Amino acid sequence: MYKKNTVFFKKSTLLLIIIFLFPFSGCTLKKEVLLSGKTMGTTYHIKIVGWFFQNINELQEKIDNRLDEINRSMSIYIKDSEISRFNALDKTGEKFPVSDDFLNVVTVGAGLYNMSDGAWDGTIKPLVNLWGFGNLEQEENTVPDDGEIKKLLEGIGFNHIEIFDGGFIVKKLPAISLDFASIAKGYGVDQIAELILENGYTDFLVEIGGEIRASGVRKDKKLWRVGINTPVKGSGVNQVYKILDLQESALATSGDYRIFFEAGGQNYSHILDPRTGYPVTNKVVSVTVITRDCVLADGLATAIMVMGHEKGLALINRLDHVEGLIVTRKDDGSLIDFQSKGFKTAE
Repeated sequence: MYKKNTVFFKKSTLLLIIIFLFPFSGCTLKKEVLLSGKTMGTTYHIKIVGWFFQNINELQEKIDNRLDEINRSMSIYIKDSEISRFNALDKTGEKFPVSDDFLNVVTVGAGLYNMSDGAWDGTIKPLVNLWGFGNLEQEENTVPDDGEIKKLLEGIGFNHIEIFDGGFIVKKLPAISLDFASIAKGYGVDQIAELILENGYTDFLVEIGGEIRASGVRKDKKLWRVGINTPVKGSGVNQVYKILDLQESALATSGDYRIFFEAGGQNYSHILDPRTGYPVTNKVVSVTVITRDCVLADGLATAIMVMGHEKGLALINRLDHVEGLIVTRKDDGSLIDFQSKGFKTAE
């Protein structure tokens, strides 16, 4: 048994996104309102620009209700959620009816699984638990036996789930289970962005647990500006590595520098390769993806952490409307950036 050398953080603190606000300029008829709350085991922060006569706070209840609806569908910690009921199903071939939200996310998952050659896999939760990363308050971790890992791998693979028209999914293996932790927040960001647009607001920034989507401009008519936390173990939460401007786009970042444990002089990251069952050792420490939909950015950031910088960068560059930054660490601790053709930092 080995003691962790770091305190585990939830994903919301794993990835710090800093929103830079600039001084008021010009138009005195506009205001910026901050809405915040809790959801999906983390927090959300939403900045909306509107006219002074608009009561933006009326949106708060709609936002909370929509987030609760998504959470009750996809949280594995709610016993009667859709995902919990599907995971408890022990029959193969039986059509399981799902909501539009669930169907949307499982369809995105299937696409991510295929485009990443299995590097993203929403059925990996049993392996996460085996390595001790399923409970962030757990005090000790052990390196599992090879036999334990191989046994669990028999029940891992998104290809063991079939999607049917009409809103049904089917298990091909009774032991298969789902966990949308790596894309549910991104989906929530997208849905709240759509809700805000439907209510007549075009200038806003939505953030849930570090995942972001920007629309329009700030109150000063400049683009929304965000910062990415420095991907170094022990770095302060206010240390900024890169500053980016977002224009009608979403951003998600994944990293390995806060959640890990040490055993036998070796660090074991919480980023697991679903195909091998072991933590990745490809020296990728952080991946930031920018695209139109936050759910896709969210999943791609996780997948590329597993794929490594060469295959990951190749994937980004062949996808339309997707840009990314992959940061790797050399043996001496220095960082190397690999960025896609159209990736740009703020001037």
